[in-house]
Amino acid sequence: MKRTFICFIMTDFEIREILVSKYKYMNLLLIGDEQEDMIDRYLDYGRLFIGFINETPVSCCAITEEDYTTIEIKNLAVISEYRRQGIGRRMLDHVESIYQGKTLQLGTGETPSTLRFYKNCGYVFSHTIPGFFTNNYDHPIIEEGVTLNDMIYLKKKILKN
Repeated sequence: MKRTFICFIMTDFEIREILVSKYKYMNLLLIGDEQEDMIDRYLDYGRLFIGFINETPVSCCAITEEDYTTIEIKNLAVISEYRRQGIGRRMLDHVESIYQGKTLQLGTGETPSTLRFYKNCGYVFSHTIPGFFTNNYDHPIIEEGVTLNDMIYLKKKILKN
């Protein structure tokens, strides 16, 4: 079977760091982390990047600086109608360009497509936190038919250009 891929050229895609009124973007953040009190744990002290197409926010990436060498991606999300167009990858590339020479890490569930995405972006397995989702969320988190239980940590050393 022949596959056809549609390529969208996003000439009007722009990433901006949000310094004030971060909670204005809660709808985007809830795509990547569906419980607001979990987002509250990192949003105030973390950095927030929002991707815009024609001034419409379509993606987000929230990060925290864990120590001098480690940056954690806490939330990466793209609204459904803009997925599979390279926006998530561009958000990661943007953060990676800022933190050259550092290690980026992120925690995610056992969702096959999400793990495949990060693997394709060069992230490798680091460790697991057993029971993270069941111990920290007030409801079951189900993605692609998988009930999330453990947090899977991935990492990538960002080389300096």
